[in-house]
Amino acid sequence: MKTAAVFSSFYRCLSRWFKKALNLVTMRRLLTRLISRVLLRERIFTPAMGVEAETHTHGRRRLVVGLGNPGMDGTRHSVGMAVLGALAARLGVADRWRGDKHVSGEVIESEIQHTQVVLLRPRLLMNVNGVSVAKAASKYGVKPEDVLLVHDDLDKPLGKVVVKQGGSARGHNGVRSCVDCLHTDVMPRLRVGIGRPAGRTSVERHVLGRFSQEEQKVLGSVLQQSVDLLLSQLSQQAAQSPSSPAGGGQAAQKRKQEERAASPASEPLPEAQRPPPS
Repeated sequence: MKTAAVFSSFYRCLSRWFKKALNLVTMRRLLTRLISRVLLRERIFTPAMGVEAETHTHGRRRLVVGLGNPGMDGTRHSVGMAVLGALAARLGVADRWRGDKHVSGEVIESEIQHTQVVLLRPRLLMNVNGVSVAKAASKYGVKPEDVLLVHDDLDKPLGKVVVKQGGSARGHNGVRSCVDCLHTDVMPRLRVGIGRPAGRTSVERHVLGRFSQEEQKVLGSVLQQSVDLLLSQLSQQAAQSPSSPAGGGQAAQKRKQEERAASPASEPLPEAQRPPPS
């Protein structure tokens, strides 16, 4: 009887704790959405909004976005920005980054195989990166299906890069912000593996930490491989006919999610040998 009472008390405490945790997560998401709405000034995304957008509707444009945190270059969570920097260097336009207050980010306008491409590095925190993406898509007249997101992925080891065609955010706050602000989940993504933390290191400390010396040896090949995949993806899109507009949450319902994993740039470090974040 005493054991049952103790178990019942423990269950009630655990239940209250889960409810508080769930409420906290829900409140954070609601607050993030509210901040995003304020930053967007209630502007609803349309494929061609404003005078400047109209001037770009003669040809189909692509928007390539490196998700991350401004001022935190070299961290795992900002590896998307590092990939975009490597792409700009490959295209020979690395010196053309310019700040654009209208999109809350840094942009480069370039061309890949006769296709106009806009590179974007948001200047907003990861959780509200979608505001910058929505503003840039609106300004340049880019449809959501032509927005390519580049971001880190905890569920894949360092050295593995995957192209994913739309779908849920899978717990990534930057992607979730883009889905919320663009009102759709059809955006293709380039997911760059960073691996999960070893030992008792928290996820937050891991993603906000810098790559270790051992990881740095792999990172160069990862960036090169990521740029190769980006160029391949953009070339494939250029050869395809314009796709039909898609609504929010319909990517997973209308087609099976495609996932193409490239060969690892090098053998991922075994989990037991991965050093803790420096």
